[in-house]
Amino acid sequence: MYRIPSLGILLALAACTVGPDYVTPKPPVASAPAFIGSASPAVTSADQPAGNWWQLYQDPILDGLVADTLAANKDIAIAAANLDKARAALRGVRGDRLPSATFDARGGYQRLPSIQSLPGFSRNNGVVDGGISIAYEVDLFGRISRGIEAARGDVAAADADRDAVRVAIVAETTRAYADLGSLAERIRVARRIVVLVDQSVKLTAKRYEAGRATRLNTARAATLRDQVRASVPPLEAERDAALYSLALLTGRTPRDLPPTIHTGATLLHLDRPLPVGDGRALLARRPDVRAAERRLAAQTARIGVATADLYPTISLGASVGSTSTGFGNSLTSSALRFFTGGLLSWNFLNQEAARANIDGANADTAAALAGFDQTILQALRETETALSAFTHELDRRQALGDASAEAAIAVRIVRAQLREGRVDSLSLIDAERSFADTEAALAASNARVITAQIDLFRALGGGWQADATAPAGTAAAM
Repeated sequence: MYRIPSLGILLALAACTVGPDYVTPKPPVASAPAFIGSASPAVTSADQPAGNWWQLYQDPILDGLVADTLAANKDIAIAAANLDKARAALRGVRGDRLPSATFDARGGYQRLPSIQSLPGFSRNNGVVDGGISIAYEVDLFGRISRGIEAARGDVAAADADRDAVRVAIVAETTRAYADLGSLAERIRVARRIVVLVDQSVKLTAKRYEAGRATRLNTARAATLRDQVRASVPPLEAERDAALYSLALLTGRTPRDLPPTIHTGATLLHLDRPLPVGDGRALLARRPDVRAAERRLAAQTARIGVATADLYPTISLGASVGSTSTGFGNSLTSSALRFFTGGLLSWNFLNQEAARANIDGANADTAAALAGFDQTILQALRETETALSAFTHELDRRQALGDASAEAAIAVRIVRAQLREGRVDSLSLIDAERSFADTEAALAASNARVITAQIDLFRALGGGWQADATAPAGTAAAM
């Protein structure tokens, strides 16, 4: 007769966890100590970027907006809910390690047919049945432990996903606020140029009345003024869009934004070299890399879960109960019953489905490993691209600044020559057109420099750390 092995033997076999043990993979490329696109020490530094990188701009309105965003943003709330769901799943899987207890009871009244009733006994009687059953699955080949391992990986990945959302939302909030300030500056530049060109329009009109200019001169001057004035409404629309983005990011309606946001946004400025760190620290900091690594760990554990289906499962159980034909008899010795023993279950004949699941788990693990490698390469690409865009936009802004200064000098010279009668109004119009174009391009480049900085901070992966938050509600109090 087959006998169930003793508890000690079963516990010893429980250490035989099947499936591969997870080993953290090496990055697909060696992390360089410095980024390729690192600029001069006056622009970037090898210091590690702070978690609260937006505070480097020293703008209290921005600090308050970021704090409000971290507290009220709906995308962050969704990510937090997904993390709670993963934690709940982990608790559920952990529950498989504990014994399960079931209580059942039923009572009723029955009438037996005459053919089933014994002589001298009533055909009508009550039936009472109840009992408690306890069952425990012996984790013989690690199905449960591998499942817990996989669930822990899912929790860690969901946690990293939430951090990645925080990084993205903080960057989007900072960018929207930066757009608000830079667009306000571009609108001021455009309006200042309109005033400047309008003065030339009036001057050309007076010269036309005096017979010293042609109608063509006045028409071209007015055309330039109206062209510059036409550039203002699109900028105002972009400014409003930035306001509405801030409202969405901070969980508000546009009407609920603090008044200081409308009037207090200024052009962001960083008065110190931008800290970028190195590639090795980048990979340790980026939450998407951490999430990809934890998903790989979880998927590796699922190979063990699938492999355990090839082997037997053993459950130990016990039950005690009572079955009687009346409530008064339910606690008598004759009504009591009990059972203790074990159950071995093993599908050993047709294991094709189990082996297919193992192959699928292996394929998913290979995909997770490729995704991990791809995430690392993507992180390095994003950082190098953002750093290159930042440094080259700095060079472009410097060139535009020089061009704007020269264009301003040219306007002053042509104005003086016009008063002396040495040139006509068309020369002034051409000089002012060049000045207007370079001033607008310089203002746009200032905005792109800030955007490139924010893109670089986002690529560096800061902003998710617990110590990176400021007290919520700061912006609303201003």
